Amino acid sequence: MTGRRPAPELDPDADPAAVARSIVLRQLTSSAKSRHQLAQKLAERHVPAEVVEEVLDRFEAVGLVDDAEFAQMWVRSRAQTRHLARGALGRELSEKGIDPDLAAEALEQLSDEDEHAAAAALVRRKLRPGMDLGERAEREKHVRRLVGMLARKGYSPSLSFQIVNAEMDAWLDGAG
Repeated sequence: MTGRRPAPELDPDADPAAVARSIVLRQLTSSAKSRHQLAQKLAERHVPAEVVEEVLDRFEAVGLVDDAEFAQMWVRSRAQTRHLARGALGRELSEKGIDPDLAAEALEQLSDEDEHAAAAALVRRKLRPGMDLGERAEREKHVRRLVGMLARKGYSPSLSFQIVNAEMDAWLDGAG
């Protein structure tokens, strides 16, 4: 025997609340989590539902679990690093169990101008020297690819086409 104690969740005699607190603290150490995500993790570890509620209520009371703050941080981070549109961010928040009102409040951080600028920056990053945009078939192929990329990021088709065409025209004017 090495003298190491088993992980609390593997010890049949462990206090369920202590196990739950340990799991939650470990989860929060790696990154912020929503209450829903933490509840899922505790359920996976077979922590009784009443203990889950009690422990998560306590973590909320001391400010370590805050879905409103989590949603605000998530939107700022993902909009900046992944350039996702509000629709995609809203879906991600929903998947994380964030209340729709909290999600809407967090999404208010992003203006139409922010969304437009992020989409335009994504398109500009993809435009490369040597791209043949003068020939109609080639331009249409690149438009489809760029609009598809923006769609995967959650941008609407109308906004995507508008931005792609404007950025291609500006790129051609600068390249010519």
